[in-house]
Amino acid sequence: MSKPTTIKDAIKKWEDKHPNESISEALEVGFQFQWPPIEKMDNSLSALTKCRKLSLSTNMIEKIAGISGMKNLKILSLGRNYIKSFSGLEGVADTLEELWISYNLIEKVKGVAVLKKLKVLYIGNNMIKDWGEFVKLQELPALEDLLFVGNPLYDSMEESAWRVDALKRLPNLKKLDGEPVVRDDAE
Repeated sequence: MSKPTTIKDAIKKWEDKHPNESISEALEVGFQFQWPPIEKMDNSLSALTKCRKLSLSTNMIEKIAGISGMKNLKILSLGRNYIKSFSGLEGVADTLEELWISYNLIEKVKGVAVLKKLKVLYIGNNMIKDWGEFVKLQELPALEDLLFVGNPLYDSMEESAWRVDALKRLPNLKKLDGEPVVRDDAE
């Protein structure tokens, strides 16, 4: 079996593909679908100083790490990995506006509260089972677009009841599970 791709390897592959660009100047960087997959995020990511959108989806990453130096990061895509928690996001808490983290292994949303600017959270198809975890999303003052389908909590309810209950708990949402929120929904 081959060794996992490292972030350094992924940066080198990116630079080989974009010979006239420097990764430190790139606004959008995609390391998705690496083969062999990336298993660890590390401080090599701090080379992406201007990056506003980073995609690491469809790898085998278990922990969020190494992004503290990414002072311009607005969109982080980590879907289809093995991530279990939100720890590691503190360093981008002041800039991150969108977190795409569907199809992971998240059961608890502890640590999400640091993301004061987060507007979009795609957290579908994870392992969130109860309202106690869901209500922690109230700690995100800017949250307006939430994708939550495919979590055990969502799957345990009828869709219309889910929507009403979710909107009662998160009254500032403008979009839930891909559908615009019409204020009668929450009544």
